[in-house]
Amino acid sequence: MAAVYSGISHKLKSKATSWEDKLKLAHFAWISHQCILPNKEQVLLDWAGQSLAAFYKRKLELEEDTVERLWVYVDHILHSRKLQNLLKNGKTINLQVSLIKIINERIAEFSLSGSQTNICAVLSCCQGILSTPALAVIYTARQELMVALLSQLCWSACRQPAAAVVAQLLEVIHLALGHYLLIQQQQVNPRRAFGEVTGHLLQPCLVLRHLLSGGTWTQAGQGQLRQALSRDLRSRIEAVLRGGVFQLELLSSYKEELLDQKQGDSKMGAMKNLLAPMDTVVARLVDAGYCESSLHAMVVANSVALLYKLFLDSYFKEGNQLLCFQVLPRLFGCLRISHLQEEQLQALSTGDWTTELLVVEQLLSSVVSNNIYNIAADKIRHGEVQFHFYRRVAELLINHSQASVPAWFRCLRALMSLNHLILEPDLDDLLAAAWIDADIAEFRTRKAQEALIHTLFQTYVKLRQVPRLFEEILGVMCRPAAEALRQPVLAAGPSSVLCECLLELPPSQVLDVWSLVLEKFQSLVLPYLRDDADMALKSLSLSFLLHCIMFNMRSLDGNTPLPVIRRMQGTMQRMLQELVKPLLDLLLDPPGPEPELWLQKVGDSALLLSHTWAQVDTMLSLNCSQYQPASGAPARVALEGSNFPLLLPGVETHHWKKVEKITAQFDSVGRYCLEQLYLQKMKRTLMQTGFQCEEALCTLRGDAAYILASGRDSLTEGTTASWDGQVGTVSAVTYPVAHWHLIVSNLTILTPYLCPDDERYLASVLLNTLPMRKDQEGSADEQPDITLEKISEALFHSPLFPEMQSLYSAFLLCLTERCASVLRSGARGDPRLLGQQLPWLFEKDPTDVARWETKHARVGPEGTESRGEIAQNLLSLAKSDFPIGLEAEQLESTLGLLEVVSALQLDGLSTACHTRFFLLLLSTAMAKLRGSCCSSQTLKFLMTCYRLLGFLQRGKSARSVLKVMYVSDLFEIVLTSLFKASSRFLIDEDDPSWLELLQVVGAFLEQLLQMLVQLKLSLVLNFGKIIAFLSGCRVHTEATSGKQRKNQNPLGRQLLLVSLATLCHVLGPFVQERRRQPEAPEALQGLLQQAAVQLGALLQLCAPREARGLHSAFLSSVCTLLEVDVGQHSRPSETEISQVMDKTLLSGPALYHSVYSQVLSALPALAGQSQAFQAAVQFLTLFSSAPELHPRKESVFTSVFHSVRNVLADPAVPVQVIQDIEPHLGALFTHMLAVGTTEDFRGMLQCVLQGLDVRNAWQADQPTILSSVTLVKLLLNCPLDGEKASLFWRACPQIVTALTLQNREACQEQPLPLALVESILDVLAALLRQGEEAISNPHHVSLAFSILLTVPLDHLKPEEYGSIFPRVHNALFSILQCHPKVMRKAIPSFLSCFNRLLFSVIHEGRQKDKGSADNLPAVLECARLVERMYSHIAAQAEDFTVFAPFMVAQYLTEVQKVTLSPAVKGPLREGIYLLLDLCIEPDVQFLRASLPPGLRDVFTELHSDYTKHHKGKHEGERRYAV
Repeated sequence: MAAVYSGISHKLKSKATSWEDKLKLAHFAWISHQCILPNKEQVLLDWAGQSLAAFYKRKLELEEDTVERLWVYVDHILHSRKLQNLLKNGKTINLQVSLIKIINERIAEFSLSGSQTNICAVLSCCQGILSTPALAVIYTARQELMVALLSQLCWSACRQPAAAVVAQLLEVIHLALGHYLLIQQQQVNPRRAFGEVTGHLLQPCLVLRHLLSGGTWTQAGQGQLRQALSRDLRSRIEAVLRGGVFQLELLSSYKEELLDQKQGDSKMGAMKNLLAPMDTVVARLVDAGYCESSLHAMVVANSVALLYKLFLDSYFKEGNQLLCFQVLPRLFGCLRISHLQEEQLQALSTGDWTTELLVVEQLLSSVVSNNIYNIAADKIRHGEVQFHFYRRVAELLINHSQASVPAWFRCLRALMSLNHLILEPDLDDLLAAAWIDADIAEFRTRKAQEALIHTLFQTYVKLRQVPRLFEEILGVMCRPAAEALRQPVLAAGPSSVLCECLLELPPSQVLDVWSLVLEKFQSLVLPYLRDDADMALKSLSLSFLLHCIMFNMRSLDGNTPLPVIRRMQGTMQRMLQELVKPLLDLLLDPPGPEPELWLQKVGDSALLLSHTWAQVDTMLSLNCSQYQPASGAPARVALEGSNFPLLLPGVETHHWKKVEKITAQFDSVGRYCLEQLYLQKMKRTLMQTGFQCEEALCTLRGDAAYILASGRDSLTEGTTASWDGQVGTVSAVTYPVAHWHLIVSNLTILTPYLCPDDERYLASVLLNTLPMRKDQEGSADEQPDITLEKISEALFHSPLFPEMQSLYSAFLLCLTERCASVLRSGARGDPRLLGQQLPWLFEKDPTDVARWETKHARVGPEGTESRGEIAQNLLSLAKSDFPIGLEAEQLESTLGLLEVVSALQLDGLSTACHTRFFLLLLSTAMAKLRGSCCSSQTLKFLMTCYRLLGFLQRGKSARSVLKVMYVSDLFEIVLTSLFKASSRFLIDEDDPSWLELLQVVGAFLEQLLQMLVQLKLSLVLNFGKIIAFLSGCRVHTEATSGKQRKNQNPLGRQLLLVSLATLCHVLGPFVQERRRQPEAPEALQGLLQQAAVQLGALLQLCAPREARGLHSAFLSSVCTLLEVDVGQHSRPSETEISQVMDKTLLSGPALYHSVYSQVLSALPALAGQSQAFQAAVQFLTLFSSAPELHPRKESVFTSVFHSVRNVLADPAVPVQVIQDIEPHLGALFTHMLAVGTTEDFRGMLQCVLQGLDVRNAWQADQPTILSSVTLVKLLLNCPLDGEKASLFWRACPQIVTALTLQNREACQEQPLPLALVESILDVLAALLRQGEEAISNPHHVSLAFSILLTVPLDHLKPEEYGSIFPRVHNALFSILQCHPKVMRKAIPSFLSCFNRLLFSVIHEGRQKDKGSADNLPAVLECARLVERMYSHIAAQAEDFTVFAPFMVAQYLTEVQKVTLSPAVKGPLREGIYLLLDLCIEPDVQFLRASLPPGLRDVFTELHSDYTKHHKGKHEGERRYAV
């Protein structure tokens, strides 16, 4: 053996051995068990390390490939499982320091030069060392090596961010930071730790953190692991900086440096040489040499906020506020904006400003949140050092306005929050830069501006210095400025802030502000207004401000002090005489031809103030009886067209005529306010006692007409602009929206006085501006402002709209005219002939319809002939080429109009409107759709038409249609048109849209026939004509001819099938009912039998050859035929059918047998089709009730049961579908159990029990288990009696046991099979409720507790929790309510289950972070269920009195662990109060003595609330109870 290992050692060290052989030998020696060397692993690792060290020290020459293989060899050893096992077993293996230094040198070389030679292997070796604690000790023992490694790793990542090894590099940095943190925590010399961090790690760590925060390495595709690693790296870097730079031991040094507090030598210790830690940190931070200049500013900015945060985290406590502040100027001085010159500041880009201001915001927010600035302490003790610094920051911000940066506003807001005096010296400049002169378009910036203005107003409201603030605002507004470039001062945001402020002010302060604005207006603007457009703009801005103040102040009332009322009255009078009238005089008497801008703005200002004054005057006169209105009008006034004495005393009527001419030139605020004045005049007129006189009515009509006419041109043109609802933002663009908003908001006032033409105009505007497509409605969330579409949509869906009968009728007429115009645009042929054939398309007045309707409904031969004229016209047009055709664009337009019709209430139309609407819709449905219309759109179009026709015929005027045509004629017209349309469809027979159309058409035809039967309108004649038409139509002739033609219409055959089935479905029950009456006519029965024969024949033709071809129309038709046969007990015989059909076709019973077998096999596939499945189940129900049709060799009961079981056990059928079809299956089972035998039922039970066998759970056959549980649920919903009920309840113990085992297995699975657990709980609750008398063994009831204790109630999604909890509660409540004997012995088990419910509600109902309260409604409902259970427990006082105090204690113990949401806490407390009703005084004393101190206080508070709120109330109720 000695020769073996000595030979290997000799060969590895020998110069004669080639490096290729050495590497192979070393590799063999590491992996081979036959090579035995003393301390082999250490020897091989040392050899590789020494070889690498010799190469890098230039003592050995090696090829690059050899060096790489050596690194790979070392890496292989470090990551090998063999080495890990050796170290785990306690063997010591040491790494040479030379190898560690080489690794550090290679990483340093990579960071400086980017050389990637062997870097992957080097990093992998480093990772292997750091990830193995026994090897990493060489780094932790030699701290300087770790610091050097960490520094070079960080620099490598920062300097080579695009390197291929960056992911590996970050992993190594993550490990290195973890080890260094452990070293740092064990460091006893704070000076050394500070020196290491500031000297070697501060700069690279800050740069690396900046790159990580900027998302440099978190591109798409890196995955969540990379993001998690990035967060962890940033966290560890912060921990390293906190532990090195801001240690608790350094607090005295920071105090000495920042506060000039000298420390004694005895306290300095190791810190005596660390004189200026903050200066050291700042110097290292601002040093420009450690990264590129473009990156340096960003790193410094991001690091300033971090360092201040770390400083506060380490040293902030009560008493250290000044110290924490003194750091702020030092760090603020690191930012460029703090020391650059004026021209340099102007050279900074918006992005630079944004970065720096975000940092300033974070610094100021830290000051605010930590309450570092105490105004009194700063002024008294520290000479306002903080105040002066904040003033410097404020001056910097205001002097260099950055209104496009949201952070700029937030910084100013933070300064205002600190102390309003910081900004007050520059308040005027602040208001100008941040509000009045600011030009802001971006949404986030507007929100930041609104927040600043809100804080500004709130601050001065609290200080009661709002007049002082308004003085500054007015000073800025009245400065010389380019007013045309200013944005509206009171847009939506600032206006809402001002409104909120004004509501908090007392009336006296509002009057002070009001008077101040008046004074400024009179002294600074009004004297210079003439001929000055700039002053005109200022006057408008001040008018907006006055309007906002007057409209949003608190109203005076009878409790207002008299001096305030008198002052208000004087201010109103002064405003009218000294401001409003001079403005109107200036407008009415211009010195010469004025420019349009001046004229418009002065007019806007004058009319806005006139409207505002009139509104406020009226409001004050209504609310305050002591206020004497300046516009006090006599009781009777001769009212004329534009007479305004009621609103503005002293302004003559002819003056307003001039004003109207001026405002008519501009779509602006003035016109809008003039409309408001007219509206106000109408309101004042209506308030007078004589408003119903003819003069007043004429005036009201004239005023209403003027309001509509004022904006008619603008509204007709339309606009897509949005309006924020503020008067100040009304412009030429937004005026149509404001005008329409004014009209719609006051329709109840306007409509009684509008002429028919105006009503039709309003209706057309409403129709034009309604959004016709859903994609237009979807943009509502993106644009919160008011638009024409939103206003019209709100009116259209308003419940008041149908109540405005005249406008509603006008809208209906406009809608019908629009539909008719689209149809007329597609008409071909002679218009005069078409007008005679389809008169309702050409008559615009409903009275015309009523005229020819009356003509066509005359009694007698002439009337009969006339009534048939319309039907004959329509029928001839339907049979020939219908003269109206629609292209794709016209179809799209018509569909939009039909969507509007669908939203209307058509059930209350007048007779004339109903008839015209019906004929119009019928004509629309008959229109020929040209080739450019796709089939999907065509089907949607026809469905919409016939759905609307059906809805129309459910209205009160449905009989009016029968005055102009017979039901049989209408039936023929509809089907003739549809037969022709179906021949052009290029779709399959089982297309879902086509099947839906068949369903809609069938419903409409059934409605017509039901009306015919109910009204008994010539039944034999109408039904005879219908059957004759159906039997003679081309589709029927082609189908029954037996010839296979290429141009046959399979869709038309389906349509004929639906028509015959509908006819039989309506006529069958009616004939069956009439048959019971004596002397019942045989004609209808014969017609029914004839229809049934035709239906049977057609069904045989349409019968699918495969089960998958079954669809709802075919199955419904078979059901109808079978229902008629069963009802009549005389189905058509085979000979009758054979006369019509070919001998090769199936006979009647054979048809039923074929459908029966197909339905059984296709039932799982039909489960996803609701209509088809419902029809299939109905067929099986009917088939099972006709024993003469049953096959002789098999049991229908068994076959149907197994087919249903296959549906429930089919994994392809979703759980939601099974839940949807359960009601249909329940009806089928009820019928089957009624006709089935006991043996059939016994076989069903055996099959169910087999499905519940626990072996199915072990085999993971969940569908079989779920199907069996569902079958039990279905059986429980069926009425059982006699021997079947006895059989079921004898099997009940076995069912309960099986459910227990299944639930236990299900609850162990992950994820939880929710559908199965829910079904088990439903079945359990039903068994417990219905088995109150039948379940005799208490053990089987007790098994329910084990089920309830197994169901998990935690770690569920909100919707899952809201589904599971009520089911557990229902099962538990069923035990409590239905099994009292078991309860007496099982109260501990009951309480265990109930406490699980209680504790889960407490856990789920705890207060959570914002945005995570989605499950609160579900938890609240569960809390109410817990309260309900408490009430039932309290009702059984005898059983639960002993347990009541313990239940209270359990509640208190659990609720103390969390902070409950108040909404959830309320119901739970009410339930606990009910338990306290059961507690006697010794119980209360027991709780007070036994509860821990913390819970004792909670119980004392709870009992106090109980005594105060609950007990007293109930004692009061009992006192008055009999």
